[in-house]
Amino acid sequence: MAVITKITQQKRDHERYNIFIDEIYAFSVHESVLVKFGLTKGMQLDEWSKSEIEYEDQVEKAFNRALHFLSFRMRSEFEVKKKLMDLEYGEAIVLEAIVKLRRLGFLDDQSFSEALLRTQKNASSKGPKAIQQELQKKGIGKEMQEQVLEEYSEEEQFAVAKRLAEKAALSNRSVAPAQLKQKIQNALARKGFSFSLISSVLEEIDFGREEDEWASISSSVGEKAWRRYKSKHSGYELRNRVKQSMYQKGIPLDRIERFIEKKENEEDDE
Repeated sequence: MAVITKITQQKRDHERYNIFIDEIYAFSVHESVLVKFGLTKGMQLDEWSKSEIEYEDQVEKAFNRALHFLSFRMRSEFEVKKKLMDLEYGEAIVLEAIVKLRRLGFLDDQSFSEALLRTQKNASSKGPKAIQQELQKKGIGKEMQEQVLEEYSEEEQFAVAKRLAEKAALSNRSVAPAQLKQKIQNALARKGFSFSLISSVLEEIDFGREEDEWASISSSVGEKAWRRYKSKHSGYELRNRVKQSMYQKGIPLDRIERFIEKKENEEDDE
């Protein structure tokens, strides 16, 4: 039977110890493993005990790697497991490390999910659908996803979505109302809000424009369309192309007709 003849502390990592058997280096262990198995000079080890010690040390290594991974931010169990598996720890070792992390309070998918909800809601202004996708990517089960998202009330969703819509409406006064409305609707949908909630929010937004704003919008959109098609088209075809382009940008037909008539008169005068 093998006998431990020497135990030395590593110089680079004072938490690890080198184990020598019959005067030859055999393996190293973490301090916690050394204490758990009561390893001392003169102790006899059979192959079973040696394998058990080495296995426990691998669990400790995986545990410490996970702690380092968790030191940057909260993680889900799925993320930690994937990280350890990518580092090529065996699945049994990974699962034991995760059990230990969970038992000591370093891993808690419920707390993680609630924190993710708060961050995505408050910092990123996301809706429930987008947050649910994030939870799913982090490996959170459907039941917990639904449970956590219950904390995101419709009133909160409406407030978040309305704040985004009002900001967009205020900073896009040079865009025609119909086009802006569609733009906001698409943006809120990408943020993960439901169509019914988006519709309710849009009803609260003032898309009205003053006469001088309409004049500026019509002129800007029209001039761009006129320049785009003038080099390739003329007459009815030019008129029709510009009309379609302006209409798609949300310009009312009466304003389109006025703009085209103005441009044609300008050209007649040249």
